[in-house]
Amino acid sequence: MLKADLRKKYKSLRNTLSMTQIDNLSMAIANQVLKLPIWEHSFYHIFLAIEEQKEVNTDYILNILSGKDKHIVISKSDFETGLMTNFLLTDNTVIKKNNYNIPEPVDSIEISNEKINVVFIPLLAFDEKGNRVGYGKGFYDRFLANCKPETIKIGLSFFEAETEINDVFESDIRLDFCVTPENIYRF
Repeated sequence: MLKADLRKKYKSLRNTLSMTQIDNLSMAIANQVLKLPIWEHSFYHIFLAIEEQKEVNTDYILNILSGKDKHIVISKSDFETGLMTNFLLTDNTVIKKNNYNIPEPVDSIEISNEKINVVFIPLLAFDEKGNRVGYGKGFYDRFLANCKPETIKIGLSFFEAETEINDVFESDIRLDFCVTPENIYRF
């Protein structure tokens, strides 16, 4: 399928989910994340869910990271440049929704891309080769291109893999893993 068709299909599927279903599926995803071979690292970048888009609730993964005393990194998106700036999430970090309802840090300690070991990535769909479909703005492709090559890229999805995404670009960065409530895909 083409990315545009997948975006439409998975936005529609997400819209059928109740808040209770989202919470239960998100908790199942967090339990799967515990099984990943990623816990020897220090800096973990994670997205804060856009509730209005019915994204995976990452609060459960945040609790795991916090319980394991990991450095948690969150980002702020600049829609003019298409870039994300990363900040350390601390007890003092103030979070505010931007104009697109994305929860972001108001201010905190900036963290360079080179420090990040693991990135949890929001997505709408993914395929059996590790290609992913996001909202189409390219924020994560630009961000991941500036991370170390060995940075572990993990997609989080309520739904299972598509067979193939047909219109993948050379600049699209593949996942290393994708975690669903039922499975862990390794690429």
